[in-house]
Amino acid sequence: MACLSLSSMAFAPKESTLGLNYLNRSSSICLSQIEFGPIKKCRRVGFSVCRATLNSFPNIDADDFRHPLDKQNTLIMRAIPGLNELVKGVLGTVAETFMALENMGTSVLVSEKQLPELHQLMVEAAEILKTEAPDLYVRQSPVPNAYTLAISGKKPFVVVHTSLVDLLTRKELQAVLAHELGHLKCDHGVWLTIANIFILGAYGVPGLGGLIAQVLEEQLFLWLRAAELTCDRAALLVAQDPKVVVSVIMKLAGGSPSIADQLNVDAFLEQAISYDKASSSPSGRYIRNAQTRQLSHPLPVLRAREIDEWSRSREYRNLLVRTLPKE
Repeated sequence: MACLSLSSMAFAPKESTLGLNYLNRSSSICLSQIEFGPIKKCRRVGFSVCRATLNSFPNIDADDFRHPLDKQNTLIMRAIPGLNELVKGVLGTVAETFMALENMGTSVLVSEKQLPELHQLMVEAAEILKTEAPDLYVRQSPVPNAYTLAISGKKPFVVVHTSLVDLLTRKELQAVLAHELGHLKCDHGVWLTIANIFILGAYGVPGLGGLIAQVLEEQLFLWLRAAELTCDRAALLVAQDPKVVVSVIMKLAGGSPSIADQLNVDAFLEQAISYDKASSSPSGRYIRNAQTRQLSHPLPVLRAREIDEWSRSREYRNLLVRTLPKE
């Protein structure tokens, strides 16, 4: 999810701009969108939603599940007086209007009357996370992906590609929507925009500007990877089953409809442990850092291990204690 590219969004070629994406990216940075990436499903579009066992989280705050590295970097951004409001005011209206019209003209807007069960998945995820459900669009594309536009915070929306719907189980699809809602609840789009402005400004400074920009870019990717871990936690809070979230990550790494029923979450977690062992030597750590330094997303095996560990943490258990049964 996160790449800084001022002119194009990965996997959504007609959408120009501002985005965070769910797939690993290297060396470009987008201004404030958020994508999930390739995944998979077992049933086709006529689906029924059965979520009666899920509980909601009363008064949950973004910082209740925000990853520590995400917290640290977000606090740094918030410490700059007036910057948040400035970015929202200057960039928000024009960019959001452009993207809203683009999707309204080329995609299908989900509602109670249009793909109502998909609409219900979004509404339910937003209910659980105690956040407002954004508009949701379905867009024709052979590349499985989902992303969110959120600059000013006034009218964010989520887009899912048709191939994503075809590839995912319903629970997995709702986890993807929850991941996108996590970006909105944590205000990641705004902070991404600010970070991009920093980098663009630094590149324009004569002399050391380019070097400063490179340092900022590396730090930004570090934050973006942490933001992805935060939103995987949001996905878990809605799915309330770590295997659902790990399954999504596994399918992003190497899933397809024809092999979906053979994929094994436990085997993928064992693979993650093997990766940790293989990369624990000095040379392994060096290669691992080189692999990830310019990625917008953590490696899939690291994401799987991270969410599996958090699902067994006291922090997550304490959040579950705070849940209220759905009426």
